[in-house]
Amino acid sequence: MYAFTLEQPKSLADAKRFSGAGAQPLAGGQTLLASMKQRLLRPEQLVDLGGVADLRGVKVEGQTLVIGAMTCHQDVADNAEVRKQIPGLAALAGGIGDRQVRARGTMGGSVANNDPAACYPSAVLGLGATVVTDRRQIAADDFFQGLYTTALEPGELITAIRFPIPSKAAYAKFRQPASRFALVGVFVALTPSGPRVAVTGAGNGVFRHEGLEAALAKSFTPEAVKDVKIDASDISGDLHASAEYRAHLITVQTQAAVRQANG
Repeated sequence: MYAFTLEQPKSLADAKRFSGAGAQPLAGGQTLLASMKQRLLRPEQLVDLGGVADLRGVKVEGQTLVIGAMTCHQDVADNAEVRKQIPGLAALAGGIGDRQVRARGTMGGSVANNDPAACYPSAVLGLGATVVTDRRQIAADDFFQGLYTTALEPGELITAIRFPIPSKAAYAKFRQPASRFALVGVFVALTPSGPRVAVTGAGNGVFRHEGLEAALAKSFTPEAVKDVKIDASDISGDLHASAEYRAHLITVQTQAAVRQANG
């Protein structure tokens, strides 16, 4: 490691002040600290958001589930309201990493980092959620912009994520066995505006698939998507899986997610 200063504010106002002045936000630290150890990032000042109570917790507002950015994965998985309103989201959170990662990692940190194989971005995009920051509200379709890239501006902090409560939703993930990230993960949701399908682990970032959504709009069943063509030329390949295999997994995991959603 190397020398840096650490600020530990207790209020959102103080956190915003430090972040706005250029301090690197520290949420769960599951990616940031590892990057610092490898010298991939060398911030001179960190602002630890862990002490800001206003950034944690879960509440229901009408037909919306609101989750604070600093709510850790395990708390999302165990929360009674999440399990009742969007059980697929609770199950997704319970399948992230291992017990230690779930105890430290946070929803806001994962979404802000936008790892191309992370699970939470698929839920945010699949449910058509809204990312709330200290400055504005950003629709999921506008938030994710590619490899580790989002619509967040320098110094902008995610404070909460607002999830519309769907009639059905589920997530199916084929794990990369070493990292437990998604080799391919698919989140499906039946929303008032129609089905949404978000795929993670198969490209430079999370994305929706129009063909799968169109098929599910006709019939929200596993059979409806089994013959949907997934263009492998748009899919990433690497030493863990070829583009063709990932394309096949998208279909398989979509069927599995729809089967779960239908109960």
